Amino acid sequence: MPEKLHPNAAHVADVLRSHGIESEIVVLADSAPTAATAAAQLGCEIGAIANSLIFNADDAPLLVLTSGAHRVNTDLVAALVGARKVRRATPEFVREHTGQPIGGVAPIGHPAPVRTLVDTWLDEHETVWAAAGHPHTVFATTYGELLKITGGTAAEVG
Repeated sequence: MPEKLHPNAAHVADVLRSHGIESEIVVLADSAPTAATAAAQLGCEIGAIANSLIFNADDAPLLVLTSGAHRVNTDLVAALVGARKVRRATPEFVREHTGQPIGGVAPIGHPAPVRTLVDTWLDEHETVWAAAGHPHTVFATTYGELLKITGGTAAEVG
């Protein structure tokens, strides 16, 4: 791990360790606001990027961890979680519920647990990369670990 991580990334590293996961936080040279930019910097398939997307589901936060090769179907997700309406959250809503900025939202390390769906397409990849709380940071994990550390539900979301 680099000497000095952004506080959000350091917190994500602590949460990973609390789950018995020793994944190193990787600091990217450039920010990775999209799955394509993250995949290019990591030299992996776009589908191995776990996008952490926060949605507003009837005014409650909902985290959907989806494969970078997948688009989320909000009508399908609404039906899965029993919400009247699921829509993309505002940057303010995202930061309020995760403490992290869009483009760097990690699947963990939020002030309070966030209901989570984990895209089954991520299970196609041995290694999955997720944001680590800051747009320049990621960590390697697996589909099984994502389910475990988030308490998420496996789902087809696209």
